[in-house]
Amino acid sequence: MTREPSEVLFTNVRILDGSGQSAYPGSVRVRGPRILQITRSLGGVSAGDAMVIDGAGATLMPGMTEAHTHFSWNDAASLAAIQTMPLEEHVLWSAKVAHNYLKAGFTSCVGAACAKPRLDVVIRNAIESGQIPGPRYLAASQEITVPGGLGDEMLPHLPFPDFSFGVVVNGAEDLRRVTRMFLKYGVDAIKLNLSGDNFVPGADAKTTWMTDAEVAACAEEVRMRGKRIIVHARSCASVKQALRHGITMIYHASFTDSEALDMLEAAKDSVFVAPGIGIIYALLNEAEPWGVSREKAVSMGYEEEWAAACESLKAMHRRGVRVLPGGDYGFAFNPHLQNARDLELFVRYLGFTPMEAIRACTLYGGQVMQRPNDLGLVREGYLADLLLLDGDPLANLSILREPKRILAVMKDGVFAKTPPVDRARTWVSAA
Repeated sequence: MTREPSEVLFTNVRILDGSGQSAYPGSVRVRGPRILQITRSLGGVSAGDAMVIDGAGATLMPGMTEAHTHFSWNDAASLAAIQTMPLEEHVLWSAKVAHNYLKAGFTSCVGAACAKPRLDVVIRNAIESGQIPGPRYLAASQEITVPGGLGDEMLPHLPFPDFSFGVVVNGAEDLRRVTRMFLKYGVDAIKLNLSGDNFVPGADAKTTWMTDAEVAACAEEVRMRGKRIIVHARSCASVKQALRHGITMIYHASFTDSEALDMLEAAKDSVFVAPGIGIIYALLNEAEPWGVSREKAVSMGYEEEWAAACESLKAMHRRGVRVLPGGDYGFAFNPHLQNARDLELFVRYLGFTPMEAIRACTLYGGQVMQRPNDLGLVREGYLADLLLLDGDPLANLSILREPKRILAVMKDGVFAKTPPVDRARTWVSAA
C-alpha cells in the first residue's frame, strides 16, 4: 500500500516573497494549508515523503489578490446586458469566472459589487464549502445608488420598468433599510456609489450624489456588525466624503486636490485605493469594436479622467498610500483574466517599479483581505497560496497574464493548477 505525500517541497526555485525584498534561490516546504519551512539554498534539503516540485529556476511567489472583483460581470458591453442575464445562468457564469481567476493566479479576491442581490454571497459560500473551486473571497452587495446616479439605469423594455442595475435608495433611512437587507444576506461589504461615472449622462465622474446623512446611516449599520463599506468614488468630493466617514476601501479616486491627498496620506495606515485604471485605458484605446471610438471616449470625459487619475495616483504612491491593482474587469472591452495588466499599467503610467507593483497585489493583498499576518507573503507559517512562474515577472510583468507561463497555482496548500509532470516527482513509502 502507498499513501499520499504529506508535504510538498518546491526546490530549485527563485523565491520572490512579495515583501519588496530581492528574490533569492531556495526551497519551500508546504505542509497542509501552510508554509512549513523556507531554505535559502539550492540543495541539501531532505525530501522525506514529500511531493517534490523541481522548479528548475522558476519563480515562486505569493498568489495575487484582485482588489476590485466583479465575478458576475459577464463580458457584456453594457451594465444593462450584465443585469438582464437570467439568474440561473448568472450563477453558473459567476462560478466559472471564479474558477478561472484562481487558475490565472488570483488566489484572493475582494468583491466590489454583484449584479444580483445574493450572487457574491452564494459564490463565496460555495467556494468556502468546497462545492466549487475559486479564490478566497470577500462578498459584496449590489451597488447602492440614488435616483440619477450610477446604477440607476432604467430598462423600460423589461416587464418591470423600475428595474435597475443598482439598488436605488432615497434618503438615510431608506439606505439604512437596504444596508440591513444586504447584511442579513451575509455580505462582507456594502457597496455605495458616492460619485457619478462618465457612463451616465448627466452624472459624470466629477459629480457626487450621496448625502453625508445617507453615508452616515450606512456606516452606523456596517460598523455595528463588523463589516465594511466599499465605495465608487471618482470625484474629489466623494473621496473626501469617504474619508470623513472612515471608509477604508476607495475605488477609483480619479480626481483629487491637495486637501484630498493630505487626507489620504493621513489615513494611509488604514485606507486602500483600487483605481481600476484598466477600464479607462481600454475605453480610450480598445473599445471601438463595441461602439466606443477614441473620439467618443474623449467626448465622454475619459481622456480628462485618465490624465487626472494618473496624476492623483502618482501623488498617492509618492505619499505612501496603498494603491492596489484591480477593477472593473468583466466588460467586453475590458474582459476577465486580463486583470494582471494593471501591474503593467502601474509601472508604465503611475511611477511604480515592477517590484512595487508585485508588492501591491501580494503583501498589500493580504492586508486588504484583512489577513495581514498569514496571507500575501512567502513566509514560514503563512498560508500556502503560491504561484510557480516560468520566468521572472520583475523583468516581464506580462507573464502574469500568460496562462502557459503560470506553471502551477496553489491555494491553501492544494494545487488549483498542477505543475507540469516533468517538474514533479512523488516519493511514496509503505503505510
